[in-house]
Amino acid sequence: MIFDIEMIKKVYAKFPERVAAAREITGGPLTLAEKILYAHLWDENNNTAHTRGKSYVDFAPDRVAMQDATAQMALLQFMQSGRKEAAVPSTVHCDHLIQAETGAVADLKNAKQKSSEVFDFLQSVSNKFGIGFWEPGGGIIHQVVLENYAFPGGMMIGTDSHTVNAGGLGMVAIGVGGADAVDVMAGMPWELKFPKLIGVKLTGKLSGWTASKDVILKLAGILTVKGGTGAIVEYFGPGAKSLSCTGKGTICNMGAEIGATTSTFGYDNKMGDYLRGTGRAEVADAADAIAEHLTGDEEVYNNPEAYFDQVIEIDLSTLEPHINGPFTPDRATPISQFAKEVEANGWPKELEVGLIGSCTNSSYEDLTRAASIAQQAIDKNLTVRSEFTITPGSEQVRFTADRDGLLEKFNAMGGVVMANACGPCIGQWARHTDDPTRKNSIITSFNRNFAKRNDGNPNTHSFVASPEIVTAMAIAGDMTFNPLTDTLTNEKGEQVKLDEPLGIEMPPAGFAVENNGYHEPAADGSNVAIQVAEKSERLQLLDPFQAWDGKNIEGMRLIIKAKGKCTTDHISMAGPWLRFRGHLDNISNNTLTGAINYFNDEPGRVKNLLTGEVGTVPDVQRAYKAAGIPTIVVGDHNYGEGSSREHAAMQPRHLGMRIVLVKSFARIHETNLKKQGMLGLTFQNEADYDLFREDDIIDTVDLDQFQEGKALHLRLKHADGSEDLISVDHTYNDSQIAWFKAGSALNKIKSDLKA
Repeated sequence: MIFDIEMIKKVYAKFPERVAAAREITGGPLTLAEKILYAHLWDENNNTAHTRGKSYVDFAPDRVAMQDATAQMALLQFMQSGRKEAAVPSTVHCDHLIQAETGAVADLKNAKQKSSEVFDFLQSVSNKFGIGFWEPGGGIIHQVVLENYAFPGGMMIGTDSHTVNAGGLGMVAIGVGGADAVDVMAGMPWELKFPKLIGVKLTGKLSGWTASKDVILKLAGILTVKGGTGAIVEYFGPGAKSLSCTGKGTICNMGAEIGATTSTFGYDNKMGDYLRGTGRAEVADAADAIAEHLTGDEEVYNNPEAYFDQVIEIDLSTLEPHINGPFTPDRATPISQFAKEVEANGWPKELEVGLIGSCTNSSYEDLTRAASIAQQAIDKNLTVRSEFTITPGSEQVRFTADRDGLLEKFNAMGGVVMANACGPCIGQWARHTDDPTRKNSIITSFNRNFAKRNDGNPNTHSFVASPEIVTAMAIAGDMTFNPLTDTLTNEKGEQVKLDEPLGIEMPPAGFAVENNGYHEPAADGSNVAIQVAEKSERLQLLDPFQAWDGKNIEGMRLIIKAKGKCTTDHISMAGPWLRFRGHLDNISNNTLTGAINYFNDEPGRVKNLLTGEVGTVPDVQRAYKAAGIPTIVVGDHNYGEGSSREHAAMQPRHLGMRIVLVKSFARIHETNLKKQGMLGLTFQNEADYDLFREDDIIDTVDLDQFQEGKALHLRLKHADGSEDLISVDHTYNDSQIAWFKAGSALNKIKSDLKA
């Protein structure tokens, strides 16, 4: 089945002329990213060359994808928009609410029982509004999108930061908050600051133990977790063309870990092969017909420094396998140096668990390379020293891998195959441990490894590598093992060495599946009923946020001054809290409970200045809200790094926090704050962070003069009677200021639709 083929044909029919118009506007050759962006301008008659990193531009994405944890809030908002159906092709994928514990069958059954209320809600809303629905077990959203919906030259948004995975098929695919998805599904333009462009030239060819994953692990070490912020990363060169389509997807997927807006590759034969192999020959044929427009211009790639804001070159032939971590995905170490790092830093040497899969590395090719290592463990009489779990990316991948004997190899080496879901990658893991306080090491083929990310344990040192390296390390059970050079002692006392992994890009017998888990929406959803129980703990209908009263915000208290890294996991934890993603008031009880308080170095514990007692951020904030006291959050660099979850913006808004002032924002989180009617500000002078005291009273001075391009000022009134006046910057344009004035972007949409 080919989804939305007529929509794809329409995009391709206009693509050449829109690219030609873009060349005329910009006056020169174009990168692929520029071609796709200009081809998706909301105003087709636009004749303005947009300035990278400065111009706010309205776009018309082709489609929307939502995963079950974020879809709840997105669709609760969409229900208020007044639309009868989604304006563009949209899908919901149930992959986040399945906890990994014992294995696929039992875990899936348990999830359907525990979260039936949420799954039923999502299916009924999807059915009503013409949205495709993928049931639990159907697969991880990004793998399913790559297999079914992604197409070269397309533009999509998704309510998950790893939506960028679709760049592996030549898309501009961008992670957003649910309010952004509502814009597009409501038929409104979607706004984005025109990205800067980072070019990554790949030369040579991968071989041996080195995998596509190592490209992005290496790049993360170069750019760090914020080096790609506000930019699209475009890969090109002979090395890029040699990579499989799913390998390209892996690289694009982890672009979220360098803060990139998205990443993409030009259309090539590998993409055409993948489209045909996944039953989309008609899409491949259509792409072939305009192939010259679905990649960057030759002049760009021949002289990249003239067209990209930054250029990085990586030689695949000399690239080593990398292991990144712990606690951050940009601490990159080549395998040849990793044992020294383990010893030098005192990281736990014993490896307790190896985990492969997730949306990053769960393709057929990934499983075949890992399975080739698993088979060696069997053939060479090696005892596997660590726990080992395997997560296929979709039911199609799982069914095909099972048919081809791959899963049996994992079972035979002692591995456990989990449900086709996110599982431990997002903290949905009932980990087996006899001492949760023990410092320990795990290694995964996932994308993120922040403290407590996978199992909720701050003592877990989580490392990221390719599936084949993870499998080899799990066999050894030793973090200092280097499979490229070291030997292992087998059950016979012999020294044996693992051979290089062997992988197959596409199944020789083709993909197969009996039930992929997809449900087509009703042709007419007008009579479909949506049920939300009045006293439900999982779902809650939304009330609109209040509009701004046009006055300065005075008498604010500092709810928390966050110290150091403050990701969306710190602001709104996942794991067990996922069950409340559809209930704003209940999930607000985790707000900022992971953020480190500057004044006591404790996570989420702050002083209630009404009582003098110390309590959790949510408890103290609710007390302030009841007393009519507005509050402000102060933070450090790259605040809101990580997931696209808009709950990290909605929860503070719901609890009565008014301003978030930081040294710098992660892109998605800043946008989410704006969408929810929050005031997201940055220090004009970063040293002013130090001026904030625990018992300050803070006023805005000139918010009543809020306008684009004009700094604002805050007055800090200290308990000793002294004061400081500081300047703060913002990136709000006129339309975003209108969101703030209306109370939220959704409020503005509703008023516009009624007009």
